[in-house]
Amino acid sequence: MYKREVIRQLIHASGILFIFLGNYLSLPYLIILPLMAMLAGELIFQIDKKYYIPFFSKVLRSYRRDENEKGFIYFFLGLTLTLAFFGFNMTIANAVIIILVLGDATSTLVGKKIGKNKLPHHLQKSWQGSFSFFLVSFIGAGTQVPLAAAFMGALAGTITEAYSPLDDNIAIPVVSGTVITLLIYLFF
Repeated sequence: MYKREVIRQLIHASGILFIFLGNYLSLPYLIILPLMAMLAGELIFQIDKKYYIPFFSKVLRSYRRDENEKGFIYFFLGLTLTLAFFGFNMTIANAVIIILVLGDATSTLVGKKIGKNKLPHHLQKSWQGSFSFFLVSFIGAGTQVPLAAAFMGALAGTITEAYSPLDDNIAIPVVSGTVITLLIYLFF
Protein backbone atom coordinates (compact mmCIF):
# COMPACT_ATOMS: atom_id res chain seq x y z
CA MET A 1 0.00 0.00 0.00
CA TYR A 2 2.77 2.44 0.93
CA LYS A 3 4.72 1.59 -2.25
CA ARG A 4 1.66 2.57 -4.28
CA GLU A 5 1.52 5.90 -2.44
CA VAL A 6 5.22 6.51 -3.16
CA ILE A 7 4.55 6.09 -6.89
CA ARG A 8 1.52 8.41 -6.67
CA GLN A 9 3.57 11.08 -4.94
CA LEU A 10 6.44 10.73 -7.42
CA ILE A 11 3.90 11.39 -10.16
CA HIS A 12 2.69 14.38 -8.15
CA ALA A 13 6.26 15.64 -7.68
CA SER A 14 6.84 15.43 -11.43
CA GLY A 15 4.96 18.73 -11.59
CA ILE A 16 8.38 20.25 -10.89
CA LEU A 17 8.93 19.87 -14.65
CA PHE A 18 6.84 23.00 -15.13
CA ILE A 19 9.68 25.01 -13.60
CA PHE A 20 12.06 23.68 -16.24
CA LEU A 21 9.52 24.15 -19.02
CA GLY A 22 9.25 27.80 -17.94
CA ASN A 23 12.76 28.28 -19.31
CA TYR A 24 11.64 27.24 -22.79
CA LEU A 25 7.97 28.16 -23.16
CA SER A 26 6.30 31.54 -23.02
CA LEU A 27 3.77 32.07 -20.23
CA PRO A 28 0.63 31.60 -22.37
CA TYR A 29 1.87 28.19 -23.55
CA LEU A 30 2.93 27.31 -20.04
CA ILE A 31 -0.58 28.11 -18.76
CA ILE A 32 -2.24 26.09 -21.52
CA LEU A 33 -0.06 23.02 -20.93
CA PRO A 34 -1.56 21.90 -17.57
CA LEU A 35 -5.05 22.62 -18.93
CA MET A 36 -4.32 20.32 -21.86
CA ALA A 37 -2.93 17.70 -19.49
CA MET A 38 -6.06 17.99 -17.36
CA LEU A 39 -8.33 17.50 -20.39
CA ALA A 40 -6.23 14.61 -21.72
CA GLY A 41 -6.26 13.02 -18.27
CA GLU A 42 -10.03 13.27 -18.06
CA LEU A 43 -10.43 11.81 -21.55
CA ILE A 44 -8.13 8.90 -20.70
CA PHE A 45 -9.94 8.44 -17.37
CA GLN A 46 -13.31 8.18 -19.16
CA ILE A 47 -12.06 5.86 -21.91
CA ASP A 48 -10.38 3.65 -19.30
CA LYS A 49 -13.75 2.96 -17.71
CA LYS A 50 -14.76 0.98 -20.81
CA TYR A 51 -11.55 0.01 -22.60
CA TYR A 52 -8.04 -1.00 -21.69
CA ILE A 53 -5.49 1.57 -22.91
CA PRO A 54 -1.92 0.25 -22.95
CA PHE A 55 0.29 1.93 -20.33
CA PHE A 56 -2.37 4.46 -19.19
CA SER A 57 -4.86 1.90 -17.90
CA LYS A 58 -2.13 0.10 -15.98
CA VAL A 59 -1.05 3.35 -14.33
CA LEU A 60 -4.60 4.50 -13.58
CA ARG A 61 -5.78 1.16 -12.26
CA SER A 62 -2.67 0.56 -10.19
CA TYR A 63 -2.24 3.91 -8.50
CA ARG A 64 -5.59 5.60 -8.05
CA ARG A 65 -7.04 5.56 -4.57
CA ASP A 66 -10.58 4.79 -5.68
CA GLU A 67 -12.62 4.30 -8.85
CA ASN A 68 -13.78 7.91 -9.09
CA GLU A 69 -10.63 9.68 -8.00
CA LYS A 70 -9.94 12.78 -10.01
CA GLY A 71 -7.15 14.38 -8.00
CA PHE A 72 -5.24 14.97 -11.21
CA ILE A 73 -7.86 17.54 -12.24
CA TYR A 74 -7.27 19.58 -9.09
CA PHE A 75 -3.51 19.14 -9.42
CA PHE A 76 -3.41 20.50 -12.98
CA LEU A 77 -5.91 23.21 -12.08
CA GLY A 78 -3.62 24.23 -9.20
CA LEU A 79 -0.67 24.46 -11.59
CA THR A 80 -2.78 26.48 -14.04
CA LEU A 81 -3.88 28.90 -11.31
CA THR A 82 -0.29 29.26 -10.12
CA LEU A 83 0.93 30.20 -13.57
CA ALA A 84 -2.06 32.41 -14.35
CA PHE A 85 -1.99 34.35 -11.05
CA PHE A 86 1.74 34.49 -10.35
CA GLY A 87 3.37 33.97 -13.75
CA PHE A 88 4.03 37.71 -14.01
CA ASN A 89 6.98 36.91 -11.71
CA MET A 90 8.29 33.45 -12.51
CA THR A 91 10.44 33.26 -9.37
CA ILE A 92 7.25 33.53 -7.32
CA ALA A 93 5.45 31.03 -9.56
CA ASN A 94 8.40 28.63 -9.28
CA ALA A 95 8.44 28.92 -5.48
CA VAL A 96 4.71 28.17 -5.39
CA ILE A 97 5.10 25.18 -7.72
CA ILE A 98 7.82 23.81 -5.42
CA ILE A 99 5.57 24.25 -2.40
CA LEU A 100 2.68 22.56 -4.18
CA VAL A 101 4.45 19.60 -5.71
CA LEU A 102 7.30 18.83 -3.31
CA GLY A 103 5.80 19.97 -0.01
CA ASP A 104 2.50 18.22 -0.60
CA ALA A 105 4.10 14.98 -1.83
CA THR A 106 6.54 14.90 1.07
CA SER A 107 3.88 15.53 3.70
CA THR A 108 1.78 12.67 2.38
CA LEU A 109 4.66 10.20 2.37
CA VAL A 110 6.02 11.22 5.77
CA GLY A 111 2.56 11.43 7.31
CA LYS A 112 1.61 7.96 6.08
CA LYS A 113 4.94 6.38 7.06
CA ILE A 114 5.73 7.93 10.47
CA GLY A 115 2.81 10.25 11.24
CA LYS A 116 1.94 9.32 14.82
CA ASN A 117 0.97 12.63 16.41
CA LYS A 118 -2.28 13.90 14.91
CA LEU A 119 -2.97 17.58 14.37
CA PRO A 120 -5.65 19.21 16.51
CA HIS A 121 -9.02 19.30 14.75
CA HIS A 122 -7.78 17.13 11.85
CA LEU A 123 -7.16 13.51 12.73
CA GLN A 124 -6.11 12.51 9.18
CA LYS A 125 -3.06 14.83 9.31
CA SER A 126 0.01 14.56 11.52
CA TRP A 127 2.61 16.90 12.97
CA GLN A 128 5.29 14.86 11.24
CA GLY A 129 3.66 15.23 7.82
CA SER A 130 3.04 18.94 8.34
CA PHE A 131 6.59 19.57 9.56
CA SER A 132 8.00 17.79 6.50
CA PHE A 133 5.72 19.88 4.27
CA PHE A 134 7.04 23.04 5.88
CA LEU A 135 10.70 22.03 5.80
CA VAL A 136 10.78 20.88 2.16
CA SER A 137 8.66 23.84 1.05
CA PHE A 138 10.82 26.37 2.89
CA ILE A 139 14.09 24.96 1.56
CA GLY A 140 12.72 24.61 -1.98
CA ALA A 141 11.00 28.00 -2.13
CA GLY A 142 14.12 29.54 -0.59
CA THR A 143 15.99 28.71 -3.78
CA GLN A 144 13.64 31.04 -5.66
CA VAL A 145 12.59 33.90 -3.39
CA PRO A 146 14.01 35.70 -0.32
CA LEU A 147 14.12 33.46 2.75
CA ALA A 148 11.57 35.48 4.72
CA ALA A 149 9.07 35.18 1.86
CA ALA A 150 9.90 31.46 1.48
CA PHE A 151 9.39 30.94 5.23
CA MET A 152 6.00 32.65 5.28
CA GLY A 153 4.88 31.02 2.02
CA ALA A 154 5.86 27.59 3.36
CA LEU A 155 4.09 28.29 6.66
CA ALA A 156 0.94 29.46 4.86
CA GLY A 157 1.07 26.37 2.62
CA THR A 158 1.53 24.07 5.62
CA ILE A 159 -1.49 25.48 7.43
CA THR A 160 -3.54 25.45 4.23
CA GLU A 161 -2.62 21.83 3.46
CA ALA A 162 -3.64 20.79 6.94
CA TYR A 163 -6.87 22.73 7.36
CA SER A 164 -8.32 24.04 4.10
CA PRO A 165 -11.80 22.78 3.27
CA LEU A 166 -10.90 23.11 -0.43
CA ASP A 167 -8.79 20.58 -2.28
CA ASP A 168 -5.21 21.30 -1.25
CA ASN A 169 -3.98 21.28 -4.86
CA ILE A 170 -6.02 24.44 -5.43
CA ALA A 171 -5.82 26.09 -2.02
CA ILE A 172 -2.06 25.71 -1.43
CA PRO A 173 -0.87 27.62 -4.51
CA VAL A 174 -3.41 30.42 -4.13
CA VAL A 175 -2.66 31.00 -0.44
CA SER A 176 1.11 30.49 -0.58
CA GLY A 177 1.45 32.52 -3.76
CA THR A 178 -0.56 35.40 -2.35
CA VAL A 179 1.52 35.49 0.84
CA ILE A 180 4.82 35.37 -1.07
CA THR A 181 3.69 38.01 -3.57
CA LEU A 182 2.52 40.40 -0.85
CA LEU A 183 5.75 40.03 1.09
CA ILE A 184 7.98 40.49 -1.94
CA TYR A 185 6.15 43.51 -3.28
CA LEU A 186 5.64 45.16 0.10
CA PHE A 187 9.02 44.51 1.72
CA PHE A 188 11.66 43.46 -0.83
